[in-house]
Amino acid sequence: MSAKTIERKITVPGPRVSPLFGHITQVLNFVGDSIKLSSQLFDKYGSVVSLALGGGTNVYSPYPNCPGTVLGYGADIVREVTSQHDIYHKCPLSGHIYRKRNDSARTQPFRHFLVGLFGVNGAEHRQHRQLLMPAFHRQRIEAYRDEMVEITQSELEKLQVGEVVDILEFMRRLTMRIATKTLFGRDFSKDGDSFTNLLKEVFGNFASPAVLGLPYDIPGFPYHNLLNNMAELDARMRAIIGQKRETGIDNGDVLSMLIQARDAESGITLTDDELLGHLGVLYAAGHDTSANTLTWTLFLLSQHPQVAADLLDELDSVLHGEAPTIEQLQQLPLLERVIKESMRVLSPLPWNGRVTSQDTTLSGYDLPKGTEVFVSIYHTNRVPEIYSEPKRFIPQRWEQIQPSIYEYNPFSAGSRVCIGASFAMMEIKIILAMLLMRYRLELLPQKVDAKGLIVLCAENGISMRVCKQDREFYRGVGGISGNVRAMVDLVE
Repeated sequence: MSAKTIERKITVPGPRVSPLFGHITQVLNFVGDSIKLSSQLFDKYGSVVSLALGGGTNVYSPYPNCPGTVLGYGADIVREVTSQHDIYHKCPLSGHIYRKRNDSARTQPFRHFLVGLFGVNGAEHRQHRQLLMPAFHRQRIEAYRDEMVEITQSELEKLQVGEVVDILEFMRRLTMRIATKTLFGRDFSKDGDSFTNLLKEVFGNFASPAVLGLPYDIPGFPYHNLLNNMAELDARMRAIIGQKRETGIDNGDVLSMLIQARDAESGITLTDDELLGHLGVLYAAGHDTSANTLTWTLFLLSQHPQVAADLLDELDSVLHGEAPTIEQLQQLPLLERVIKESMRVLSPLPWNGRVTSQDTTLSGYDLPKGTEVFVSIYHTNRVPEIYSEPKRFIPQRWEQIQPSIYEYNPFSAGSRVCIGASFAMMEIKIILAMLLMRYRLELLPQKVDAKGLIVLCAENGISMRVCKQDREFYRGVGGISGNVRAMVDLVE
């Protein structure tokens, strides 16, 4: 073994794995159920652990020569990672597939696909974030309220009392419509759904095992189909950008503002590739994360009838059956606490992934340049010294506690705090308020497995029966199996 290899070896404690296939197996186990495996490792080795002793694993870093993967949780770890922006870099959300960007002309969309703010660091990140900030100014976000209400109303009207729906699929459709309307200024569902179906195909399959395991551009292969779909999506999005550039009018959507954004000092504007990268990230974050937050919140409410009853009392007393105004959203403290507690118990974004840009240390351990670091938001949100009975869903706890941004950070922290956090919270509040005043969603007995790496989602969705709002919240309590029972305390 060369001296260079020894220098790059990770010394963080962790499990010994087989030198033959152990590292691959460990990565697959982590990708398959990151919460289960990391919980076992944290219990055995402490709050900082290597996925495999000595390194040798690579979960998502697209860069060559990744020394290994380190996991950590807790406020001190969150602070170290999020406050050292120039050391702990972000990578494109596309992960390993980003490596394919220069393979051929057909793979060139990977150069910007899911890159955005995740693919820039240092001064470039600061510049891009400044260009994006006006699109997420408070007044700009509040202007999206009417569109959110209109689209939510139209989706709620499609629900039929008595029918059983996969609430995750319903929320994905709803938040997808809101995302496309606010990003592009068009509700593409009114165009026959061809564009939204294309979005679902690309974003749903880019990280599939079939694509990653057989990345060959051969007709009939999933990877070939992905490249075809990406080429079509790229062409259609460039056409939208071209049309908006030609008109030069700010129509109130995010894309219109980003096209006109200009750096005050350098005069730099965003190129089409950069716009595509930002739009992809904003779309992914703007609909899937919110859809999962809404789904888990409704799941938790269905199993906590008293909380659901109290919340409906608050909604009725303030809103009287009408969609909330911007001012009324500030008058719903229990709604805020319910959402915060839901994001604490079943964190929609369980991990904050980074890659070290240079040799550094984390909690006293040496990390070589290129080390993957996954900070667990999920486990940080469950530290018992801050959150008593951490596995219980207790929205009232937020009346007494005020954790720091490092102790509770569903939207990350530091200079990379989520730029769309206010947008997401407004969207989630509006949808929940409108839905709960109109319907009671009754959970059916089923197996619920919560898994995920980028987002924590119900692996097979969650089936709920649509009922009129009859306040019979005790119906549908219990009958749940699956790994979610290890994450949150539920009645039998």
